[in-house]
Amino acid sequence: MKFAGIEAGGTKFVCVIGDEYGQVFARTQVPTTTPDETMPKVVEFLTAHQQQNPLDAIGIACFGPIDPKLHSPTYGYITSTPKLPWRNYNIVGEIKNTFAVPIQFDTDVNGAALGEYYWGNGQKVDNFIYLTVGTGIGGGVISKGELLHGAMHPEMGHILIPQDGSKDPFPGVCPYHGNCLEGLASGPAIKARWLVDSALDLEQDHPAWDLEAEYLAAALMNYLLCFAPERIILGGGVMKQPHLLPLIQAKTKAKLAGYLENSTIEKIEQTIVLAALGQEAGNIGALALARLAIANVKERK
Repeated sequence: MKFAGIEAGGTKFVCVIGDEYGQVFARTQVPTTTPDETMPKVVEFLTAHQQQNPLDAIGIACFGPIDPKLHSPTYGYITSTPKLPWRNYNIVGEIKNTFAVPIQFDTDVNGAALGEYYWGNGQKVDNFIYLTVGTGIGGGVISKGELLHGAMHPEMGHILIPQDGSKDPFPGVCPYHGNCLEGLASGPAIKARWLVDSALDLEQDHPAWDLEAEYLAAALMNYLLCFAPERIILGGGVMKQPHLLPLIQAKTKAKLAGYLENSTIEKIEQTIVLAALGQEAGNIGALALARLAIANVKERK
């Protein structure tokens, strides 16, 4: 089958053509500016490949917040995003104007979670969390082999975590909450707190990494207690630091203080792992959503 995937990110759209096995055959990248500038280029790329060989489905893995509820009047919309040109924008409707194929729409992190479930470190794991730590922090939950939705999609980057103001007086960068997890531990938070152009500029022994691990471990402890996942998969640009994962594992284990099932604590290195799909998780995740669109059509029949 031939799928299109749209990874709609805050800085760029990555559009790919691939198949039901997550193989990517073509891709393009478009800057995220305004819908009037960005979307025609997305449609142009997909149309060129549709003309060569018809598409079977399209997956859209999008920055949020979004409305992924199929029967909602604003299904397919990007909703209360701080990216003002995209607020209340019907991205699914725009794609439907040109392509009469099944479309699956979800958050970028839910798409990445599904990609890890099909082809990454979530294979054969029916209950896990995918968390990206980069420009923002967001999470997707796979529960019993399906993406978790409630009133909306999970917003796992905006939980409140302990902050010792005497050690870290940084007010946070989240425009809504200030010092939520994203406000304290995202890539922009690291840059703003330590006054660097990139987290990559910080040495391995810089105190930034112990603090980063402390905040992420507090979040992971909460997720382990609330969702009881079999695994937590960490992705995003901040997790490129090879020394960060062991710090997070050790601090999470210490914070749990022996409370959870022994297998979770004793095998913390198997419980908390890096994403197998790496920086491709978003666009491969969009292909995973396209695959899910086909599965949903078959189920409805």
